[in-house]
Amino acid sequence: MAKDWTGNGNSVYKTLGASNHTDKERQSEDYYATDPIAIDRLSTVFNIPLLVWECACGAGHLSRRLTENGHIVFSSDIVDRGCGKVWTDFLKEPLPIEFEDTDCCILTNPPYKYATEFIEHALDLLPEGQPAIFLLKTTALEGKGRWERLYRHGWLHEVYQFRERLLCAKNGDFERMRAGGGSAVSYAWFVFRKTPARHTIIKWI
Repeated sequence: MAKDWTGNGNSVYKTLGASNHTDKERQSEDYYATDPIAIDRLSTVFNIPLLVWECACGAGHLSRRLTENGHIVFSSDIVDRGCGKVWTDFLKEPLPIEFEDTDCCILTNPPYKYATEFIEHALDLLPEGQPAIFLLKTTALEGKGRWERLYRHGWLHEVYQFRERLLCAKNGDFERMRAGGGSAVSYAWFVFRKTPARHTIIKWI
């Protein structure tokens, strides 16, 4: 059986059961690959846990950089783009047994349409206090629905705003994006925990 983990090859992990694709299946037109510099910038100000589930890994741009930085990474996605060996609908999956009662996180650039659902599910899955780390448009700070479902509970602990525009390239075509002038979208890392924060901290990276 091919291993489903990238990172520490000496460890053996239980695989997640594959689920049927649903009406929430993410198609290629909703795939935006993230420049791995996003991990480098976050790592300068935030201690990413050793054990990481990249649950919308795409072609593995973030997973590979995390692995290069010494993390043990479980990579999964509902669409096979050449990274990871378990093709699952994250919104239907339980937490891998290896993540229980340990220092871990869920980290991803989620599909835009289902970002709120991804965050809610991640918080339901993770051990208490462990971070759900999501790359979102800065404008995700607004919205009545997100306020009611996420922010009013105090689950948003930190926001790490990029000082410069981060490249998130449609279908992973970074060269075409650069040739077209780069990104017009502002992104930030949002760190959620299921334990309420007294204040939300914002830092620039």
